[in-house]
Amino acid sequence: MTQATQAHPQPAVGDDVVLLTVPADGDYLSVLRTATAGLAARLHFALDEIEDLRIAVDEACAMLLAIAARGAELECRFAVTDDALTVEVGVDTVRGARLPAESSFAWKVLTALTTSASAEVTGRQAKIRLLTRRTWG
Repeated sequence: MTQATQAHPQPAVGDDVVLLTVPADGDYLSVLRTATAGLAARLHFALDEIEDLRIAVDEACAMLLAIAARGAELECRFAVTDDALTVEVGVDTVRGARLPAESSFAWKVLTALTTSASAEVTGRQAKIRLLTRRTWG
């Protein structure tokens, strides 16, 4: 299953990549929100863009936590380029897990708060990728 609103470029060699792994538990989402805000600030995103991205990461993680296998970990990969931040969050899932439909409210939130959002479930692994481009030069 793949859901996408726009294509996501893969980070190029030389892009900054930060990997964080936390338990798949809502108590640890503040770590990912804080990392998101810090990296977006590094790109000089506007304050409202930073907050939008924090909310989007939180929503994506909530979608994944709902289908996470017991004892799973959220793996978060941040790729920083000159004008964009890509956040990819993944988790091992329960058997038969499905993410909400692209027409769901959760997806409407993700697509409203980011430049693009996509997801895939492959086997027992689900990933959501968010791309946000800075709106000013």
